[in-house]
Amino acid sequence: MLGRYDATIDDVAGLLQGEPDYRVRQLWEGLYHQARFPAEMTDLPLDLRARVEAALPMMLTEVSRVTADGGDTVKWLWSLSDGAAVETVLMCYPDRVTVCVSTQAGCAMACGFCATGQAGFRRNLRTGEIVEQVIAAIREARPRRVSNVVFMGMGEPLANYDRTWGAVQRLHTDVGISARHLTLSTVGIVPGILRLTGESLPVNLAVSLHAANDALRDSLVPMNRRYPLDMLVEACGSYVATSGRRLSFEWALIDGVNDHDSDVEELAGLARPLSAHVNVIPLNPTRGYEYPGSPRRRVREFREALEARGVKATVRVTRGSDIDAACGQLAGAAFPVAPGSPAPGSPAPGSPAPLVSPSAGPTGQKRTSAVKLGIQDRGRA
Repeated sequence: MLGRYDATIDDVAGLLQGEPDYRVRQLWEGLYHQARFPAEMTDLPLDLRARVEAALPMMLTEVSRVTADGGDTVKWLWSLSDGAAVETVLMCYPDRVTVCVSTQAGCAMACGFCATGQAGFRRNLRTGEIVEQVIAAIREARPRRVSNVVFMGMGEPLANYDRTWGAVQRLHTDVGISARHLTLSTVGIVPGILRLTGESLPVNLAVSLHAANDALRDSLVPMNRRYPLDMLVEACGSYVATSGRRLSFEWALIDGVNDHDSDVEELAGLARPLSAHVNVIPLNPTRGYEYPGSPRRRVREFREALEARGVKATVRVTRGSDIDAACGQLAGAAFPVAPGSPAPGSPAPGSPAPLVSPSAGPTGQKRTSAVKLGIQDRGRA
């Protein structure tokens, strides 16, 4: 069945055959620019409203809605028509309103510290299923206007490129959100980044980096084994040169794993030539990953050390962590991790041992061994 926001304007014209031509644009404007349901379009005849409601159903069914931060953060759990589930987060700030949307049900990237990666992959979302999340957020945020859309929810946007880009085009052209306020996130799918260089809309690109040497990044972001850092950096440089947009590196700080002085040096060495901005993100807890985020003091020191090396950096304000709505936490409700099961994203039986392994620290707390990485003496300031 054709979903409401999967329909093209030609599909709408076919549905309205026999109606005056202006009705097509009237309905299209109502669905997208005004974010209204057909039943709410009192400028359309009553029988036509009913016909459109029946012919173009919504594809997302709300399973739950939870709020945090005094109502400024809203997280939805949606059920799709085939039983798959995704989550969406609306975040209202004093100066902007941002919605974080999912592009896949689950994720195949297998980043062990991310709840979606722990859950595994079910399927790609259709363009209409992505757009519909934004429409829901627009309606929820009223009378405020949704100003930014970040494709940072469940899934890897560039692994679902065509449908994700279709959503970008709809949001820009029909909903009216500037491409400069749309941000695509990726773990580093190089062919997707290179495709972006040929697109006409200058969206923002955010790379989930988390490590600036291949040995550590192979462990944290398994896709790095296919597209190592030299390939990724070259592709990012091409995008920056072509689009003129600022590149962002996302860095989830994990205590004792990627928060050393040597990590600052390596990250600065990658970011400076690209004039990349670094978003420092205190790692949010997930059920399938045992290592904690870096302490608040170290987060501040890490950002300051980057700034001292000529790299613009900010610490991302954590929103919704108490409702599993923060960065890296989506999919907890949709794809629960079975108690006692191996941590998803960890090596399957018979596969090589991970590059980063736990060892007992001086206080008995599990810490990350860097011996196998050849960086045993990586100290902190």
